[in-house]
Amino acid sequence: MSTVISPNPSHANQLRLGEPQTHGGITIVPLLGAAMPQRAYITLDEAMPLGFSVEEIGMEGHVPELLVRNPLTTDVLLYDGEEVIGAKQNRVLEASILVAAGTTQKIPVACVEAGRWHDSGENFAPADRVAHPEIRRRKSVDLEHAPLSSGRSQQTVWAEIDERIHACAIEAPTSALSDVHDAERSRIDEIAESFTLIDGQCGAILALGDGLCLDLVSRPDVWSQLWPKLRRGYLLDGVRHLHDEPTASELIARFADAVESAPSSSRPSPGLGEDLRLHGTTVSGSGLVVDGETIQLSAYSRDDRQIDRHTARISRPSRRHS
Repeated sequence: MSTVISPNPSHANQLRLGEPQTHGGITIVPLLGAAMPQRAYITLDEAMPLGFSVEEIGMEGHVPELLVRNPLTTDVLLYDGEEVIGAKQNRVLEASILVAAGTTQKIPVACVEAGRWHDSGENFAPADRVAHPEIRRRKSVDLEHAPLSSGRSQQTVWAEIDERIHACAIEAPTSALSDVHDAERSRIDEIAESFTLIDGQCGAILALGDGLCLDLVSRPDVWSQLWPKLRRGYLLDGVRHLHDEPTASELIARFADAVESAPSSSRPSPGLGEDLRLHGTTVSGSGLVVDGETIQLSAYSRDDRQIDRHTARISRPSRRHS
């Protein structure tokens, strides 16, 4: 696959699809940037040792929001689905947000540890993963027409975690997503090196049967920081497909086309730029656009259904507080 694509032609820089990497029924296609990135920023993992902080709001806390402080001289990208652990309960980000240098702001989050609401004695720290694509897909559908709505996707997130706990048949005293990751850690570690970072990569398409997910950022250096965390999330879904047949390249190409042609809407982000939402008939997704540059984009096949072969173009290969 080498054809140039643009996941959203009104905003995104053009991308090239790299050679697929496959293990069992898991396929990951690297996305390579075809334009020079403009905006400079760093990741949460890079920023926190330098003084960036994520905090509960006041002594009481507020489940669907956290407070972030950026005392640095550079902007910080918080990636949709990134998990932070500690404080009163673990959370995941509800949207990608670019936190401007020298600012303090509230950010929307969802709880991923329904059975705990007390101080752990530890400050928030970044987890070693981004939430798996299925939980992000479900969240994306919930928020498609009401983005940044406080608590809107919480029940969906809890339901998905409960399903994973049941499927893994594990003890999870606080119903934490981290327990699911711990249960699958050895299997994920065994296959992770089958999916390697390549030069110039700034994104990827994950294909598991007819369920597909696309992630990208504007900067390859930022992608290299995010890739181990995104890969761990990908493979939490992927380990259930180890004995399946790989997804056909034609289906991956149709998904890329569907993302490219999907209509979108936008509104001001809590941080810099505009919060972007995709409204395709076969895909949903969200992203962040700053000064016309797509900083981040995530897209998912809607309802894990196969992309319509007739309409898509074939042009390229607790406590539960609220």
